[in-house]
Amino acid sequence: MSGKGNRYDNAIVVTVFKTLKFELIWRMLYKTRNQAEFEIGHYIDGVYNPRQRPSALGYPSPIQFESALIRMAA
Repeated sequence: MSGKGNRYDNAIVVTVFKTLKFELIWRMLYKTRNQAEFEIGHYIDGVYNPRQRPSALGYPSPIQFESALIRMAA
């Protein structure tokens, strides 16, 4: 972290939120807050996490990475 107010510190988070808004939020009309929470949670767990490949971890999806950690701990 380079310090307060540096926009590059938040680049990854900004990218995640931009993708979430573009692929889900701006395309749907939610009738209730509960529906929005459910749809956003489903998108993150079922769509975004399985397909994103972080280079710092060797390109596994978050689910693959967590599964490997669980196997190592057992």
